[in-house]
Amino acid sequence: MPNEDDEARWAASMRAAQAGDAEAFESLLREILPRVRAQVFSRLGGRDHAEDVVQNVLLSIHRSRHTYQPNRRFKPWLNAVMRNAVIDSLRARRHEWRHQDFDEFEIADEENPFPVGNPDAISPEFEAALAKLPDGQREAVEMLHFQELSVKEAAERSGTSASALKVRAHRGRARLRELLEGRR
Repeated sequence: MPNEDDEARWAASMRAAQAGDAEAFESLLREILPRVRAQVFSRLGGRDHAEDVVQNVLLSIHRSRHTYQPNRRFKPWLNAVMRNAVIDSLRARRHEWRHQDFDEFEIADEENPFPVGNPDAISPEFEAALAKLPDGQREAVEMLHFQELSVKEAAERSGTSASALKVRAHRGRARLRELLEGRR
């Protein structure tokens, strides 16, 4: 996980790259590559095209580096570039994914604790918080985030409407955030 030193170094490298420093940009890309690869592969579950998406992220960073605002944090900008590349890939491969709910897309990192697709990768703290949720909320979160079912599929399995399932998932995620942040 990147720390504050990484954030500061990456932001400085991006500012230098925006000023035309090719070496700083190359160094930045080398440093962020493991994070990009981990995030993309975790979202796409190691699919064959995941490495292609990683390369698209790097290309997007190159093409859109002018959009990075030097007075803002670098990591949220990077997360947005990664998220957009993954969503673009999923949309392009829609026939492989049945009714993917792009509004529910989240990348797991230290700012967003919701792991996607791999329930074995969750922390004991997250597992304990998940166990504290009401059954309907826990079921909705598990189906959408671990089993990666579409909202329609999850609603059918749970015997509820898509709207009700979305509400349960939303409330479940909100409660998980509260539990993980120690608010209650």
